[in-house]
Amino acid sequence: MWRPRSLTVRERILATVVVLSAFALFASGATAWALQRNRVDRETDATLQRTVVELRNLAETGVDPGTGAAFQETDRLLYTMMRREVPATNEGMIAFIGDEVRYQTQDIGVPLAEDPEFVAAVSDAWQQETVLLGTVETDLREYRFAAIPVSVGDSSPGAMVLAFDRGAQLAGVNDTFRTYALVASASLVLLAVGASVISGRLLQPLRALRETAEQISDTDLSRRIPVHGEDDLSVLANTFNEMLERLETAFQSQRQLLDDAGHELRTPITIVRGHLELLDPTDPAETAATRDLALRELDRMRRLTDDLVLLAKAESPDFVRLRTTSIGELLDEVLDHARRLGDRRWRMKEGVEAVVLLDPQRITQALLQLAANAVKFSDEGSTVWMGSRLSEEELELWVEDRGIGIAAEDQHVIFERFRQVRSVHDSATPGSGLGLSIVAAIAGAHAGRVVVSSKPGVGSRFTMVLPIDGVASDAEDAVDDHPAGRPSWIGEPADDGAGEWRTGT
Repeated sequence: MWRPRSLTVRERILATVVVLSAFALFASGATAWALQRNRVDRETDATLQRTVVELRNLAETGVDPGTGAAFQETDRLLYTMMRREVPATNEGMIAFIGDEVRYQTQDIGVPLAEDPEFVAAVSDAWQQETVLLGTVETDLREYRFAAIPVSVGDSSPGAMVLAFDRGAQLAGVNDTFRTYALVASASLVLLAVGASVISGRLLQPLRALRETAEQISDTDLSRRIPVHGEDDLSVLANTFNEMLERLETAFQSQRQLLDDAGHELRTPITIVRGHLELLDPTDPAETAATRDLALRELDRMRRLTDDLVLLAKAESPDFVRLRTTSIGELLDEVLDHARRLGDRRWRMKEGVEAVVLLDPQRITQALLQLAANAVKFSDEGSTVWMGSRLSEEELELWVEDRGIGIAAEDQHVIFERFRQVRSVHDSATPGSGLGLSIVAAIAGAHAGRVVVSSKPGVGSRFTMVLPIDGVASDAEDAVDDHPAGRPSWIGEPADDGAGEWRTGT
């Protein structure tokens, strides 16, 4: 079944502009035309009214030229009035005595007596009691007239009729608006052409967006829309380009994650397979050693898989489950768990007693990951601090160690997946390289960020900065074993190798 083609956006814009413009031109033209016709009618009526006044004045105060006295007969009054009045270009006059036309204008004005329909329509004017003002349309023309009944003494009554050719009076107005209609039509055509050209240019970013979207595939997100100008469509094109940037970055990150994960998973598989292939089943010692190695590698694979699953969940809306949490109690629990990670002197340097909205399980996980890193990169017996600080808008949770520190050039990569900074302190079984990525993901899920400040040979501090909407605080007194009451930063000045790097928002 045939279906009509849908109009394009350009065609809709063009149709809307043309229809609205045509309506506006028609409405304004019709209104002006009606007002001008009314003006002409009012001027015509005013002229007729002046003639009525003149005839009344003549009857009341005038004198008969033949006798020099007041008028005694209707016929003489009408005759005198007809002689005195000079009809306008489109005006005519006739006078009745009874039903008979007695006088008429000749060789000037409109010949009213030659239109029998008009004469028949006004022949009973002498019987009226008041002046009749009206319009009559005949086969010849349309008239705007005034019929004035006249009666003097005992003489026969009569009437004087003045009429204008209304069509001729309105001819100038009609001619003007015929010209207006032609000009408006031509303007409408030019407007349609201009609207078509301008809408085409304005919609160019949309066409480019469509063409770019058609050329994008799951393996190529490099296409971008050229942007010119700063209008709304240009902003849309910029937004689309920014979206493509984010998608390309996400896809590249995903591909890199799959490549790295494949490599990291293949390594323990290869190790286990190689040992199994060379295993001598008759040698109990070799069998036991191979078994232990296989279990270690499987544990490593399990940890890596768990970390990858956790990072994948970080993109889902339900990754964090917020609830009111006491910061003091949370840090106490984290510190108790952290003591099992290594032989370190665990201290609470600064703390606040407040209740905020966060996911205590995820925050505990992140802090323990930072504590595990502190153990990994510091010496036995050294001190590891934990602390918290609260401002009006942000909560800071941090872990600080006196470890090897991180070089400034390495601080921007440590939060990337599978990126590790090797050192002599690395354990025999290296980590997955996902720990700090998980910390950054947990902070990001809370709309926060992670800040690292470090100086090689002195130590590092990792701080999770989390925005808070509201705080129910019992006290903000710090618990601090630092002699100054507020911990100063390791190494204080930044020009001696200390650096700072932030991740997240």
